[in-house]
Amino acid sequence: MAFSISVNPKQYSTYILSDDKALSRLEVVPERGGIITRWAIQGQEILSLDEERFTNPELSVRGGVPILFPICGNLPDNTYVYQGKTYTLKQHGFARDLPWEVIDQSTSSCASLTLSLSSNDKTLNVYPFKFQLKFTYELEGKILRIRQQYINKSDKIMPFSFGFHPYFLVKDKTKLAFDIPSSAYQEKSSTEIVPFEGNFDFDADEIDVAFKSLTRSSASMTDHQRGLKLTLNWSDSYSTFVFWTLKGKDYICLEPWSAPRNAIATGENLTELDPGASCEALIEMNVASI
Repeated sequence: MAFSISVNPKQYSTYILSDDKALSRLEVVPERGGIITRWAIQGQEILSLDEERFTNPELSVRGGVPILFPICGNLPDNTYVYQGKTYTLKQHGFARDLPWEVIDQSTSSCASLTLSLSSNDKTLNVYPFKFQLKFTYELEGKILRIRQQYINKSDKIMPFSFGFHPYFLVKDKTKLAFDIPSSAYQEKSSTEIVPFEGNFDFDADEIDVAFKSLTRSSASMTDHQRGLKLTLNWSDSYSTFVFWTLKGKDYICLEPWSAPRNAIATGENLTELDPGASCEALIEMNVASI
């Protein structure tokens, strides 16, 4: 059989999804925020992971594919107001810090693992809505799909945004070429819209920009040093594409978000689910040799 799933009882139980024919292997750690920590194809690592932060449960993970919910980005003073009450939510929300539960797995047409996260007393203190998330990771050849379902279990409309923060391993940023479906971006600390001509200044200490006026639902990064082309495809629910990196670090973050930062206050592209309703979304990552 080409597809298999095994479990490695490391510091955290790690589920290993494999496509033996394609020599593709994915590692998922449910109890550490449902995170994908590694993806290797024919021995080449696709993702970067800060192992030191990963092993420390007090720190958020820098690396792999962190999950963003119920907000993307940060809020002013990490607070927002709902029905006259002030709540505190830290950057990117809490889904990436909580343990997820494995609820299904399959190796029939691909290596597939489904995880679930439900609201609890801890989440209700900072986000007063009952919910369930179901994410299915599918590995097939050189393609990774993340199918998502967001379910409102409350008796009131649930506002939220969602996204991913993948850390792609890059050895030499000067050998990268990008195809991003927008001609302008907004820097994190500014309201100014800056024209984008296809390149970034990697001499800057930090690049943190959001592309909002997207002309299609895909973007790509070609790494000439490693001989790889990574293509990201996403469903219509994603309105914002964030690019982030730090000087001297071996990663580039290409982040599909459903809404920009502070959407829970501004309402910009905010998802609002009726009581009992659900919505679905899809992210696909495709790696090709060049």
